[in-house]
Amino acid sequence: MPDIRKHRGAHPDDKKLFAAEQLPALRSAVSELSWLLTRDYSLKGALKLVGDRHTLTDRQRLAVARAACSDQSKERRAKTLISIESMNGESLIVDGFNLIITVEAALSGGVLLVCRDDCIRDLSSVHGSYRAVSETVQAIELIGETLATLGLKSVVWLLDRPISNSGRLANRIRQCALEKDWNWGVEVVFNPDAEMAASDRIVISSDSHLLDQVPRWLNLNRVLIDRWLAESWLIDLSCKRVA
Repeated sequence: MPDIRKHRGAHPDDKKLFAAEQLPALRSAVSELSWLLTRDYSLKGALKLVGDRHTLTDRQRLAVARAACSDQSKERRAKTLISIESMNGESLIVDGFNLIITVEAALSGGVLLVCRDDCIRDLSSVHGSYRAVSETVQAIELIGETLATLGLKSVVWLLDRPISNSGRLANRIRQCALEKDWNWGVEVVFNPDAEMAASDRIVISSDSHLLDQVPRWLNLNRVLIDRWLAESWLIDLSCKRVA
């Protein structure tokens, strides 16, 4: 069925699935999954083991998978993270769908996860098709207003060409940039991850696989939500220590 949602908010079951009484089990699951990933267990097998142990639903397992990471990944991401204070004069490359969807979710009351690597991730997924929601333009403008305070040299957005409506979103971003006089380029390409991993620009993304490849990245989701959207529905699954 086509996606006809007007908001990228919470799932009807989220209040129950992420209620306060569920959090101890979810945090234990993140800790245990991270322990297994640190020892090179496959994500699929380890997630099934942990999810079955805690009798987690599919959506809770998705949250645990997004929040967990191995010690090796956590340490590498911390070393390649660039501070917000050192952005002046830098050039950025943006994982467009990744960033916009998280901000849309924050604006529309969706669940946001504080993850083990200190990223904030949502539970949305485009599944090959993206549809703009009521908060899309507001999300673009909020991102732009945040970037505009950093003294950047330039910003390039990358969107996945295989995802339907990527061209329409690119045009929305270009229009916002034109109206606000932001120095942005917007490209629709077949493999954004490969281009970002090979770029010498600082990458904006919270995609776990990508963060393990890029030489430098900025945790903009965290900065933006802390600065402008602190009242968002944040679920802390960071589990700083692994069991």
